[in-house]
This record gives sequence, C-alpha cells and structure tokens, in this order.
Amino acid sequence: MRRSQVVLALTTLLAGLLVALAPTVPAQADGPGSGAPWVVTLGDSYISGEAGRWAGNSNASSSRADALGPTAYYDNASGTGEQINRCHRSKSAEAYLGGGVNGLDLACSGATTATSNGSDFKPGLDFYDDGAGHQGQAKMLQGFAAGHNVKMVVVSIGGNDFNFGSIVTTCVEDFLGSPSWWKDYCNDDSSVAANVASVRARIAAAFQNVRTAMRNAGYADSAWTMLVQTYPSPIPTSTGFRYSQSGYTRQSTGGCGFWNADADWANSTALPTINNTVKGALTDSGLVNGKVLDLSSAFNGRRLCENTVGLYEEKGIASWTSPGAVDNTEWINQIRTVSTCCSNSPYYLQESLHPNYWAQLATRSCVRQAYNAGTPRGGTCRISGTGLVNGEPRMSLS
Repeated sequence: MRRSQVVLALTTLLAGLLVALAPTVPAQADGPGSGAPWVVTLGDSYISGEAGRWAGNSNASSSRADALGPTAYYDNASGTGEQINRCHRSKSAEAYLGGGVNGLDLACSGATTATSNGSDFKPGLDFYDDGAGHQGQAKMLQGFAAGHNVKMVVVSIGGNDFNFGSIVTTCVEDFLGSPSWWKDYCNDDSSVAANVASVRARIAAAFQNVRTAMRNAGYADSAWTMLVQTYPSPIPTSTGFRYSQSGYTRQSTGGCGFWNADADWANSTALPTINNTVKGALTDSGLVNGKVLDLSSAFNGRRLCENTVGLYEEKGIASWTSPGAVDNTEWINQIRTVSTCCSNSPYYLQESLHPNYWAQLATRSCVRQAYNAGTPRGGTCRISGTGLVNGEPRMSLS
C-alpha cells in the first residue's frame, strides 16, 4: 500500500475507535426550559371543564345540545372514566390550545384553595399527599413540571371559598319560595362582603403555593407565567332577562330563578367583590410573573336567560351543529333542580350555572391569545363577532 493509503486507513480506524469509546450522551429529557411547551390549568369548576358537554340549553331534547356525549368528562389514561370522581375535566376545557402547545387539566369542580377529602376528593391548590394517590393540585403540578416544559399556568380559584354554589342555591330557593308581592331576596342573606379578608388571604397563599411548586420543580420565576382568570357574569341584569319575574317561568322554563334585585346584586356587587378579591390576592402574593385574564364580561350577550339568545326550541334551531347555533343559544348551563336533573336525565346538578361547550371554547381562544406564542400577556376577553373560527367562537383579548 502507498504511504498515503496507510495513513488514511489508520486515521479512519482511529476515528472509529474514538467514536466507539466516547460516552453516549442521551437526548436531553423534557423539563424546565426543554421540550415542547405546556399550559397547565389549576383551580375549580370554572376552569376544569364543568358543563363542557352541553352546547346551549333545551327543555325539549337534551340531544340537541349534547356536543360531547356521555364520555365528556372521561380523562383517565384509557378514556373509560374520570381520574378523580366528579372533577369533570371535560374535553372542551380551555387547557387544550393546540398548535404545538400541549395542555394538562389538573383543575377540579368543587375545589377550594385547600384540599378536602369528603364523599368526593377535591384537590385544592396545596401540597396535600396522603400517600395513596390523592394529591393537592400544587403537588401534582410540581411533579408534572419537573419533567415537562411548563410555560404557563392558568388558575381559577376563590369562588368556592366564597361559597358561591350555596349563594346560588339560596337565590333560587328564595325565588321559588316567596311570592312576587313579598319577595325574599338572597342578597341580604349573603356573607360575601364579610368573608373578603379571609378569602383574599387564602387565595394569595394558594398562588404562592403554585410558585413554590414551580420553584421546587426547577423553574426560575422568570421562566413561566401564571395567568389568573376572573369569573364571568353568568346571568344578565334585570333589564336583560327574556322571562318575567312574575310566576315561575323564569326558573321552570329558563332555569334562571333569580329575582331582578338579586340578579342586579349578583352583577353589581357579588361578582365584582369576588373578582376584586382574586386580583387583590394576586397583588398580595408578591408574584412577579402573574397576569390577569379578565373574563367578567366575556359571555355578555350569550348569558343564561338573556334576551339576545334562547333555548333551541325557542329559536327554531335543530341542534348544536346547525348554522347559527353558537350565536343564538346560551353559553351558560341552566340551573337545575332535582326534578329537572337526576331522574333518568343525563344532567348533573353541579353543571348548573357553569360555562358550557361554547363558553369553554371561547375562553380557550382567549387563553391562546394570552399565551401569545410563548410571550404571555393579560387582557380582557370579549366576544368579537359571530360564527366560528376553527371551531371556536370569535373572541378578542384587549
């Protein structure tokens, strides 16, 4: 062999040996700052996906509004049931932005800031861990974020700490149980104003738990954003109802049994009090990476019993897939009683007065706009037009 050929052969052999002897470097695993981006949602029923099965309301046939069917809340790995009973994490929940951004829904219907373990386990925004698979949402977030690239955490919490469900129940009971000439109002029974300071402190601590979870998972505060969403108005003010408060039609037909004065109070006092408490808690928490998604008027014009929309049979619309359904039907589920819910019915009581399929897709659009291609921002979410864009209502974030 020529000298040059010998040199080339030895060089090739040496290079091969070096490659063989070099340590194998595994591909970098997903984790803080590495891998596909994720958005994680935490909190209560207003973000978990409660009522996400239904697109509008009908007293004639539930099938008209049944967008997702009986498996709407099945979120376990095999798709055969719920991971946590009655958390109602629906397939239409806002966590699932798409477009290369992965979503995880850890929220749970009925959750408060603290975990409760009663007839149904309700994980709060804490580090509860009983060693038997029951964990708080902060604990779940910490474990997940350590192995995934979480860029934004969206939180809805506080409504249940104010006992919002009990307030609604009292309002409907007062409407059904008192005559129009001697009205019994729920607004003078409510303890919303009295609970502000204690609830605000609990919410602030919950936000700090989220920050601690992310820090424990290896994130700098600047590496992710917490998007705190406020609560939307579910019913109109007194002048916006399409049913009179005289008689029982407002509840028996519309499923919105509020006296006018209570509806006005809910919009002018109760909702602002709750939302201001949530925003104040974010300030108190000291988080430097928190932003606010204002949903307070996001569904105005499509609210329960509002005179701009109606039941499917009132509007002559065949089903949720019909043209114009999204613009002419309600985005909030009816308030149901035992007689209209549970006997041979596909409805759950806990779905009452929650954003439905349309509303959840609308919120998803605003969350996607807030994600802002990885540079998150806050803003106010509103309806911006009619029809659907890529299957979602037209929404804007300003």
